[in-house]
Amino acid sequence: MGLLLLCNGSFMLLATFASGIYQDGATLDIALAAIVTMLFGVMAMFYTRGHKKEVKRKEGYMIVTFGWVVMSISGTLPYLFSGAIPSVTNAFFETISGYTTTGASILNDIESLPEGILLWRSLTHWIGGMGIIVLAIAILPLLGIGGMQLFAAEAPGPGGDKLHPRITDTAKRLWLIYLGYTVAETILLKLAGMSFFDAINHALSTLSTGGFSTKNTSIAYWNDTPIIQYIIIFFMFLAGTNFVISYFAFTGKVQRIIKDEEFRAYTLLIIVFTIIAGLIVYFQANVPISEYHPKVLGDGESAFRHALFQVLAIVTTTGFVTADFTNWTPFLTVFFFGLMFLGGSAGSTSGGIKVMRHLLIIKNGILEFKRTLHTNAIIPVRYNQKTVSEHIVYNIIAFFVLYMLLFIIGALVLGYLGLDFESAIGGAASSLGNVGPALGELNPVVNFSALPAFGKWWCGFLMLLGRLELFTVLILFVPYFWKKT
Repeated sequence: MGLLLLCNGSFMLLATFASGIYQDGATLDIALAAIVTMLFGVMAMFYTRGHKKEVKRKEGYMIVTFGWVVMSISGTLPYLFSGAIPSVTNAFFETISGYTTTGASILNDIESLPEGILLWRSLTHWIGGMGIIVLAIAILPLLGIGGMQLFAAEAPGPGGDKLHPRITDTAKRLWLIYLGYTVAETILLKLAGMSFFDAINHALSTLSTGGFSTKNTSIAYWNDTPIIQYIIIFFMFLAGTNFVISYFAFTGKVQRIIKDEEFRAYTLLIIVFTIIAGLIVYFQANVPISEYHPKVLGDGESAFRHALFQVLAIVTTTGFVTADFTNWTPFLTVFFFGLMFLGGSAGSTSGGIKVMRHLLIIKNGILEFKRTLHTNAIIPVRYNQKTVSEHIVYNIIAFFVLYMLLFIIGALVLGYLGLDFESAIGGAASSLGNVGPALGELNPVVNFSALPAFGKWWCGFLMLLGRLELFTVLILFVPYFWKKT
């Protein structure tokens, strides 16, 4: 915990530096937040220096879950100290939305915020994108603490491909790819016409599949500059892909990429969904693209660009918007709501259920027909030409059932708080899937500011559940977990 707070404070110092450059008036406030955070980190490490440095599976789950909570609490300090978000509830919602890369916001005038605060807001995305725990894995061995248990808690379920036998080296390679993509997107966005400040903020948000923007209208601000949106589209696609695939690409293992079932399915789904949405936008919807070109009805390039952008933004759970897709057609509203349950690839920074889980559920469902006809036959599920153990299949089915149950409970709670049906199901699906924009009163043009206080805490809890893939958090509520073994 102390180490995580030190890392958090260090990133706050980056925001302090930016604040000083732009002289936005929040420099001392952010610096104070950094000092307080790092002070608590040093104290935590000092008072626990004599404890046994051994992390088992139980401790791994506790560190991951409580680590996210502690980071989110400390992450509110820049907002509170600067007065950018004076309410504790609103500050915590914005912060946990950042760390979980959800991108849902309570801010109504983003452009009025100091630059240092805006950068800190984007940094919470970037920290959370690859997982603050994965970052700690690369550092914990310096203290004599193994990291495998933390990695298991951070990324439960299938898709645990390791690039290197040592988990710390895996973390370092993933972060190098993550950092490289962020730098590349920043440069490209700057060359395409964004200011350097806007470019780095949007690169931080894109690679983390977060969705925080420096503009009130999100990426719609650049609707007159298609090249900017195409750059973001490209990096959203990469961010929603398993980062192991990127590693294979950089090491020339093209055949492994082509043979990867999840990558093929992910790419195919993006193409198919874009064609469906693009055709409907082209023939039926009126989408404002700028004050000079208010409609794209009949404009093929704009129609398919908006369709591709929104499909990727929802599937990868990035949450950027170029238009209010809930105003396109009723079919597309339901269509994009359904995409909130898809998610990107396992091993990506995306939220949601993940393409791999959907694939294995569908495969197992199809094989049930064969098992029904051939009751004595042993017909295993295969993935990437390998047999998937029954344990993993049962885990995935349990995850899916639990996910849908939590979605229903989440929507019921929001409905009880007074939200209409569309807003309640949209808010629950968006929060649990770490998507960002929702439906109804929480649509992409509005935000979550109208939620009652308890509703914001509840959505924050759903965001944490979704980001840590349910079991990591929920296992702490099982009495058996706390029994000594």
